[in-house]
Amino acid sequence: MARHVFLTGPPGVGKTTLIQKASEVLKSSGVPVDGFYTQEVRQGGRRIGFDVVTLSGLRGPLSRVGAGPPPGTRECRVGQYVVDLTSFEQLALPVLNAGGGGSLGPRVCVIDEVGKMELFSEPFARAVRQTLAAPGTVVLGTIPVPKGKPLAFVEEIRSRADVQVFSVTKENRNHLLPDIVRSAPSYKQMRRLCDRGQSDRVSADSYRGKQGVCPHIWLQPTSGLVSPVSPNHVSPTGITNKSKDDRVAFH
Repeated sequence: MARHVFLTGPPGVGKTTLIQKASEVLKSSGVPVDGFYTQEVRQGGRRIGFDVVTLSGLRGPLSRVGAGPPPGTRECRVGQYVVDLTSFEQLALPVLNAGGGGSLGPRVCVIDEVGKMELFSEPFARAVRQTLAAPGTVVLGTIPVPKGKPLAFVEEIRSRADVQVFSVTKENRNHLLPDIVRSAPSYKQMRRLCDRGQSDRVSADSYRGKQGVCPHIWLQPTSGLVSPVSPNHVSPTGITNKSKDDRVAFH
């Protein structure tokens, strides 16, 4: 059964936007979420690179156009972009390794993305493997569309039995958010993950909604529109009557 969810799609299709929206919804539902996402950096209307941004608000350069590597370090380049491995590792590794010992309890970890730039870092690849294997951790991540020779590590992720991959397109991106949000564990499933290997026990009160009902937000991929709702409000089909206004909008 899939435990982790990864989005894939061409650059600019909206993967990071979906990740950000899903993170906001999960946090508001009481699910612990940490991790990082990447963001374009523009200057004068021109993209000059990417930053890595943690969900706690820390930010640093991931890559820049034409910039040289720090003195004494090897150059890691993807096209016109030079990757700042030191900056990336200082920001990304702590949020991945935070749950490695299982001491923080169940969580959703955002990894946006596992791509060519990030995979110059061997410690990052090791940390991703550890995070995917950590009991109680659910990964919500993004991977690139295979182009030319596929990245071996990305194919490793795709082939995992505990990974569900959603392809994001311009046609379906406005409808995927509820399905993605449901990838996060509900209280009962969080507890089950704890029982599999963690000594920590999660109080039901910490995951109850304002009305005293635990949100039901587990992955149930469907062709219809689904949404996070309390268990006693799920229709027999698993599809709720969600308003169009609740869909994420892309511009």
